[in-house]
Order: sequence, then C-alpha cells, then structure tokens
Amino acid sequence: MMSPLEIKFIADVMLGRLSKWLRAMGYDTVYHSVYREGEIDDYMGEGRLLLSRNRRLVERYNYSLLIESDHISAQIREIARQGYLPLNKSQWFSRCLVCNVPFQNVSKEEAQAHIPEYIFSQNISALHLCPSCGRYFWPGSHKARMVSQISEWFSEDA
Repeated sequence: MMSPLEIKFIADVMLGRLSKWLRAMGYDTVYHSVYREGEIDDYMGEGRLLLSRNRRLVERYNYSLLIESDHISAQIREIARQGYLPLNKSQWFSRCLVCNVPFQNVSKEEAQAHIPEYIFSQNISALHLCPSCGRYFWPGSHKARMVSQISEWFSEDA
C-alpha cells in the first residue's frame, strides 16, 4: 500500500469539499473550480489519481476513481475502500486547506504581528504558515471538530 506522502489526487470541479478534507488529512490534492484545456492531463502526468463524479471523465483516464456519492462521508469511504486513504495521523493538518501547499512551522514571535492577541497569549502548541497564501494557522476548536469527524468516518468503516 502506498503511503499518504506518495498518493496525490486531482479532484474535478464537483469535489471541492472533498478536496478540503483530503488536504486536511495531509494528501496533496489539486482542485480548481475551473480547469483550462489540457490542465487535467498535465496533473495526471504527475501520477495523480483523478477523483471525479463524471463517468465520461473517469473513463478517459486509467488512473481514476468514480465518486458516486454526493455526501462527503460516503465519498471519503469510497476512496478508503479502494485503498487510497491509508491513515497517517502524523500528516493531518500539514498542508494549507486553500492552497494545498505544505505548511512551514513558525514561532509565536515570528507570527505575533499576524495573529490575534488572544491567540498569542494562549499556550499554543504549534503555529504554521502557508508560504503560498501567507495565512497563519493554529490548533483551535475547528481542528478538534475536524479530527473528530475524520476519526468518525474511519471508525465506521472498521
């Protein structure tokens, strides 16, 4: 089985929410709301697995998976059942949910001018910077909810 670092995805225009969750799990997942002519071919050349709700698009590419459900929980399970989502919790929340770029760790002092004062005054375990969009990220209640959701999806699959 491939490690999460080896598996890369490209998601079609109908799978934006799925892309966000795959990125949250640490998977390199390309997603655009519009793809220009030939762009999917270019990304497929990088060895990415195409995830699509479009049967004709899936039939066009050998390394692809038709996503049948329109519910995120079922979509995650569809990919997991095919063996493409090995769980590696150490990779969770390691990439920007917006840009898909791996985070850089930053100190509180480096981030102080860019984060709210109430965050700076807390005992935050880790601060991250997306080098692409310049956004700062820190663990908060949203992360706890997302971890709980991901864990739930995989515990139901067991």
